[in-house]
Amino acid sequence: MPGITVPEGGKITISSNGKLIVPDNPILPFVEGDGTGRDIWRASVRVFDAAVEKAYGGKRKISWYEVLAGEKAFTETGNWLPDETVAAFREYLVGIKGPLTTPIGGGIRSLNVALRQMLDLYVCLRPVRHFPGVPSPVKRPDKVDMVIFRENTEDIYAGIEYPAGTPEAQSVLDFMSATFPKDFTKVRFGTAAKTDEFLSLIGQPPEGKVDVGIGIKAVSRLGTERLVGAAIQYAITFNRKSLTLVHKGNIMKFTEGAFRDWGYEYAERAFGDHVYTWAQWERTKASRGEAAANAEQKDALAAGKILVKDAIADITLQQVLTRPEEFDVIATLNLNGDYLSDALAAQVGGIGIAPGGNINYVTGHAIFEATHGTAPKYADLDKVNPGSVILSGDMMLRYMGWVEAADLIIAALGKTITDKVVTYDFARQMGNATEVKTSQFADAMIANMDAILAGGAHADASATVSPELLKRAEGRVYPRGTVGAVMTRTVVAVPGESSLHEVSQHMQARGIHSVIVKPDASGNWGIMTMRDIMKKVAVIGSAINGIAVDEITTRPLITSTPDLTVAACAQLMLDNNIRRVVIAEAGEPIGIISDTDIFHFIVEQK
Repeated sequence: MPGITVPEGGKITISSNGKLIVPDNPILPFVEGDGTGRDIWRASVRVFDAAVEKAYGGKRKISWYEVLAGEKAFTETGNWLPDETVAAFREYLVGIKGPLTTPIGGGIRSLNVALRQMLDLYVCLRPVRHFPGVPSPVKRPDKVDMVIFRENTEDIYAGIEYPAGTPEAQSVLDFMSATFPKDFTKVRFGTAAKTDEFLSLIGQPPEGKVDVGIGIKAVSRLGTERLVGAAIQYAITFNRKSLTLVHKGNIMKFTEGAFRDWGYEYAERAFGDHVYTWAQWERTKASRGEAAANAEQKDALAAGKILVKDAIADITLQQVLTRPEEFDVIATLNLNGDYLSDALAAQVGGIGIAPGGNINYVTGHAIFEATHGTAPKYADLDKVNPGSVILSGDMMLRYMGWVEAADLIIAALGKTITDKVVTYDFARQMGNATEVKTSQFADAMIANMDAILAGGAHADASATVSPELLKRAEGRVYPRGTVGAVMTRTVVAVPGESSLHEVSQHMQARGIHSVIVKPDASGNWGIMTMRDIMKKVAVIGSAINGIAVDEITTRPLITSTPDLTVAACAQLMLDNNIRRVVIAEAGEPIGIISDTDIFHFIVEQK
């Protein structure tokens, strides 16, 4: 590619069991993007580099490899999407890009869609959650915590379209007329005679021609299965409670309706030990009655199974607004997913802070991206919110397994927002905010990383990510097969007197399921989990305002040393009927391991 050389570094590869193998200096292709993409990338890459350097004490570093797409590519090469760019993303597996201009005229309809199709990035992953302090048009944005799996390669977005009046469109109409005459009658103005008949009714002269654009909607069984499979696996990995198949099968029975049916069939066939479906409920109701079906579902969910259900798309768009807490993971087709993703983003701050990733979980290829447009009127003004690309980078780091760096980004972003140091789009909606430029927002985030690692306050005094718990700078390596090698090192510690409501908000914002509670008067550390909060709500039957964390904290901790084997830790969990064990050294927590972590360790073994 003209003027661009490949930097020194290693390649991300994928193992035979589908696990990414990431070197300490991976080469990652990036496209800075058009319009505001330039400002956003300059700010975002500094955040990424700072997080990686601080999280791993300089032992890991990303080798950024610029590749061209969009206006910059067209200017320098005469091609909107050079072959070399696609080849780079294909060779190095994981990359990131800013917003791109859609070319006007013929050729590629959308650079984003083209990349997804060329690399078969069949999942568009769109997590949607609210960060405390982010302006929202709804009363309870904190209730929004969903992850959308949008099918990326099929549906009408496949781009099989023919303009009205072209020979291609007429050929399709002629084929339908000859082969499917009954269906052809449903094309309202598919013949010149029908067109002229209507024109005469409204007093217009006949035209004697047909103007009908044609588009083909293709939905396949395998396309459905690989999307639904990825969504269920995500739900299992991250302890999600439900998966909703969103569709318009009531109208489009053999495409959207088939998506629903195939989704249920595959969920039961491939994940029967992990899920309970509404299709099962319907069968039990038909054979044994509704009471038996309800009891069966209740027992399945009590046993920890994931509920797989479905919802009509238009109703879903209403209910995610009025009852967002009823949705968790969503799997849907391409067009519905596009509508739903951006509609949900509006509830939690807009697409300016909405991340996205396009992933092929089989080959390992993934491109993370800004979900917003290029906003050319703000280009090079150092003005816009870089949140979408920053959060997409967080997703990318998690996908690579660099969770410590990703968690540091989330913690710094949360603190910067709650400090009300924000770009203009948020500042104009927040009282007493400090409006900063794009570059200054990155400066503030990086400064907050230092404050967090130095033990300073996080979003408030109730939730501190402390260095003695994270142990990030030490970059310790524990032997394979020990809990130290498997544990999550990102541990959030809170004082027992903290507000349960505030800490719950932080847990929701960071996507964590438990917090360590600092020592009480007896010197005992504790733990509080999401399940503890649910139990409290079930007892009091109301909101958790006015309750301190200590009221539901479990003390003392059940701990292990980092050199304990994973098998021994699994037995420890079974013996004590717990799902998490805190890893401690010298009497202080340094990490945590869950039953899910152990499960994935087992699955990944050859």
